[in-house]
Amino acid sequence: MGAFDALRIAGSSMGMHQTWLDSLANNIANVNTVVPTSQTAFQTQTPIVRALAGGGVEVAGLALSDPAGRLVSDPGNPMADADGYVRAPEDDLATQMTQLVMAQRGFQASVQVTKDAQDNYRSALEIGRR
Repeated sequence: MGAFDALRIAGSSMGMHQTWLDSLANNIANVNTVVPTSQTAFQTQTPIVRALAGGGVEVAGLALSDPAGRLVSDPGNPMADADGYVRAPEDDLATQMTQLVMAQRGFQASVQVTKDAQDNYRSALEIGRR
């Protein structure tokens, strides 16, 4: 492992976690978005992550949830069909919030690795100056 590999790997992890956090923010903002049953539901996004050969990760794409979503009975909704149903996203708020906590913790861990690596490099430079 090279001298700055820890920073590169932690940086790639922070980038991946930032993409995950951005996706979750969009998913959470649309968790209650309903559409008529004749349309497709809001599709939640989940990053597809790939390990890199030299260490680290990258976002290879975004997986989308089922466009059929789930049917919700809401007869008072102006978008409801004749049977009183609207189409909602497949995932719920609890699922998205659970993933949000995991993504935040992963991002925080990557930041800590970056700080620790910087401290180690700084200490090594101080030893070299003596």
